Amino acid sequence: MSELPKTGREWHLTARPHGWPKPEDFALREAEIPAPGPGQILVRNTHMSVDPYMRGRMNDTKSYVPPFQLDQPMEGGAVGEVVASNADDIAVGDHVLHGLGWREYAVLDARHAAKVDPGLAPLPAYLGVLGMPGLTAYAGLLEVASFKEGDAVFVSGAAGAVGSQVGQIAKLKGASRVIGSAGSDEKVRLLVEEYGFDAAFNYKNGPVEEQLKAAAPDGIDVYFDNVGGDHLEAALSTLNVHGRAALCGMIAQYNATEPTPAPRNLALVIGKRLRLQGVLVRDHAALQPEFVREVSGWIRSGELQYRETVVEGIDHAVDAFLGMLRGENVGKMIVSFGD
Repeated sequence: MSELPKTGREWHLTARPHGWPKPEDFALREAEIPAPGPGQILVRNTHMSVDPYMRGRMNDTKSYVPPFQLDQPMEGGAVGEVVASNADDIAVGDHVLHGLGWREYAVLDARHAAKVDPGLAPLPAYLGVLGMPGLTAYAGLLEVASFKEGDAVFVSGAAGAVGSQVGQIAKLKGASRVIGSAGSDEKVRLLVEEYGFDAAFNYKNGPVEEQLKAAAPDGIDVYFDNVGGDHLEAALSTLNVHGRAALCGMIAQYNATEPTPAPRNLALVIGKRLRLQGVLVRDHAALQPEFVREVSGWIRSGELQYRETVVEGIDHAVDAFLGMLRGENVGKMIVSFGD
């Protein structure tokens, strides 16, 4: 057995961002790696996830998840190889998914790790299409938005890890029409030509409401919201009576320093009898086996496509995070430390 590492690098939040985070709000530091105690494992991380929700954890505000602590390692999804184990059900050489990303090595209780099979799918897929973003899309569309065959669906942020899967699942489940918005003409082409959306538009090319109504002349029944702001306002105007909106993210206002004005038409919720419901993936853990079975089958058959944007090296993790906030990724943004 090779000697275990004594130290490893980890990213710390050093200042709480005001508005857009800056590289100087973070520091990559060397830290000692403790030996795993009883029931614990030591994991060499090979890939980590950067996700929009992490921006909220950088604020010192009460939320559904505690804020990152200053001058402490940040957290997030990661996959890696077990290099030491004091747990009965996880062995050295196993690959696991866990929540201690942003670092090269992680020591954690084995009960907080889930074994994954690199033979079933590449390891990064467990951070995206078969991971938290994928389950968010699956549960948000099917359970929260109560999708049914024949619904017309609009997805904002549709070229991202969650949105791209929402649109494809809706098509596979019999949607009458699927519309997506994205931030570039290249992403719009991807939505239509590769992901099979019926229509898509670049929200930078004109008012969102005008473009949505042109793409959905008969209205929409379901809105999956990753953006908020003017997208939510446009969706409220376009939703049919008894329409449903699954509110997953509002990236348009994550870095805002002043309150955002939209949506200004919430009164429509009353007359149209709309249902707006937030999505937190942890509420839908019971769907995990069904989700993995169905989605992995679609991947094997080629019915569901996915993209990843991979940034190499822990040194560039903050660059990847900031790039994701700016919409530079296509599909899931992954940081690879090397296998």
